[in-house]
Amino acid sequence: MERLGGTSEEDDMEMDLEVKEEDDDDERSRTLVAAEEMGGGFFEEEAASSEQIHIHGMGGRRSRPKEEKERTKLRERHRRAITARILAGLRRHGNYNLRVRADINDVIAALAREAGWVVLPDGTTFPSRSSPSSSQVGKPAEASPLTVAVAAQTTPHLKGLSPAGGQISSGDNRQCRLKGVYTLPSAYDGQYRQGVIVGGERCNENFPLVVSCKEIANEKQVIDLPQRLPERDFAGTPYVPVHVMLPLGVINTKCELVDLEGLMKQVRILKSINIDGVTVDCWWGIVEAHAPQEYNWHGYRRLFQIIRELKLKLQVVMSFHECGGNIGDDVCIPLPHWVAEIGRGNPDIFFTDREGRRNSECLSIGIDKERVLRGRTALEVYFDYMRSFRVEFDEFFEDGIISAVEVGLGPCGELRYPSYSVKNGWRYPGIGEFQCYDQYLIKSLRKAAEARGHSFWARGPENAGSYNSRPQETAFFCDGGDYDGYYGRFFLGWYSQLLVDHADRVLSLAKLAFEGTCIVAKISGVYWWYKTASHAAELTAGFYNPCNRDGYASIASMLKRHFVTLNLCSELRTSNQQAGFSEALADPEGLIWQVLNAAWDVSIPVASVNSFPCYDRDSYNKILENAKPLDDPDGRHLSSFTYLRLSPVLMEGCNFSEFERFVKRMHGEAVLDL
Repeated sequence: MERLGGTSEEDDMEMDLEVKEEDDDDERSRTLVAAEEMGGGFFEEEAASSEQIHIHGMGGRRSRPKEEKERTKLRERHRRAITARILAGLRRHGNYNLRVRADINDVIAALAREAGWVVLPDGTTFPSRSSPSSSQVGKPAEASPLTVAVAAQTTPHLKGLSPAGGQISSGDNRQCRLKGVYTLPSAYDGQYRQGVIVGGERCNENFPLVVSCKEIANEKQVIDLPQRLPERDFAGTPYVPVHVMLPLGVINTKCELVDLEGLMKQVRILKSINIDGVTVDCWWGIVEAHAPQEYNWHGYRRLFQIIRELKLKLQVVMSFHECGGNIGDDVCIPLPHWVAEIGRGNPDIFFTDREGRRNSECLSIGIDKERVLRGRTALEVYFDYMRSFRVEFDEFFEDGIISAVEVGLGPCGELRYPSYSVKNGWRYPGIGEFQCYDQYLIKSLRKAAEARGHSFWARGPENAGSYNSRPQETAFFCDGGDYDGYYGRFFLGWYSQLLVDHADRVLSLAKLAFEGTCIVAKISGVYWWYKTASHAAELTAGFYNPCNRDGYASIASMLKRHFVTLNLCSELRTSNQQAGFSEALADPEGLIWQVLNAAWDVSIPVASVNSFPCYDRDSYNKILENAKPLDDPDGRHLSSFTYLRLSPVLMEGCNFSEFERFVKRMHGEAVLDL
């Protein structure tokens, strides 16, 4: 494990020999520290004196190595003294439980946990809100009696902020003379923490000096730190219902309700803060798992009875996709076994990329009208499932307990192609790949090309890169690329229209099955590369939305015909969480507003769900701003919001308090500033 400040292998061997002399060294170290604080000349004089002695006494032979060892000893003793002061301050003022011989890793881990991060024993570190499976949550900034910032060459990712708010690079932070106080951005709540780094005579990688806010205040060196910006008052604004998505594994693969007592306890707590209802996935792979048209709704009936007893509303999702393998999935629910068996004999029932890799997350839209599922088409399978649900839970519909039904239209239940599948090797911010190479979609493409009079267009793009390509690396998606040529416009028009037609057919059947009930369709937010001309990631996902075309207007018009609510899966991050956004030329807020305007222009309701869990006030504020646009002349707002998802992390004290405050503001109630 690396020691604070770091030494070379030779220096480590030298320091090992000094362990027995540590008590004596500590006294000399304090003297050296005091001398250093008085000025920078002490070490220079010592070095010069040492050099003269070695040169005159040894004739200049072997003087340099010994001189370097002496300097290394001085530097290491100085580091020890600084380390002792840092650790003593953390233990005394911050109640940090650090072991006697703590090192830089212990300090960083303690600070990371205090800032809301999860640090595993092997060093794996991630923000608690990005991992639903984690039950660890850091304390909020307000609860900390002491905040310390660390500046060392082992943590170059922590960047200082000048008093004016400008960033200084890690290199500048080490080499410049620091005359003021610098703050570090928090990874927890989007506001600047009150950690400080104070410059000595010179701040460099060998002598980082870290002190507490209280110590700096005593020296009257602290400047005014940035405060949270005033929040918008949502009191008196329109009421927006808030639902909470239940855990993925609330019903197991045997269609049994899991942890009834724990679930009831959590839902009662949610009820106490006046949430409007809950949302639950009804998995095709559980209900119709073993044989066609043999449905088992037992566990869902028990769950729905509990929700009715608590007088909450239910939103249900017809989930025709598998669960597992995507970000945030902590359980595995495959497609029905009999479907997987068919797929082994005919893999073309699944989406396929250019290399022939199959994606078994959901059925290809190419078999919507193909009788390949034991004598039924995919559309008939979907309709039979929805009709069975409607008959099974008739009393819940009649009593108004089930307020909305969201119909799955693709991977993750979203209307899109599985173009950015993690299982196929995709990583953010790759552009993804077209998914049109199963025999049924190739047949459709060939038919469209022949109807256009260009049979040689019956092929997918050959220069569109791979899953993790960038737009400018491909001849198809680069500025002025083939995407905007004659063939490119033909292909993208066909590819995107297939998706719209699929949704049109499925929603027509859903309207028949759930007549009189609100029907919802979820649209994914593919926001990376949104600031490029081609919008490559959207194109591979099936949204024909380059900079010179509105790819969401046709979807909104189709939803309008069926009186369907558009549910936008949105990504909302605060400024200090947006690492990677600039690299990917991403613009989630720009995408959100384009989709909102496309829907509101045709007067259809819009709901929203967050892509990843959020627990901090700044993220909630972003949701609120989009839910209730300021000064909208038509008073437009979201019809509902679904929080993804119920977990032990959400129910933690501080996180739950923030969520309760968010619910009140969504309801248009006044809240006290906390």
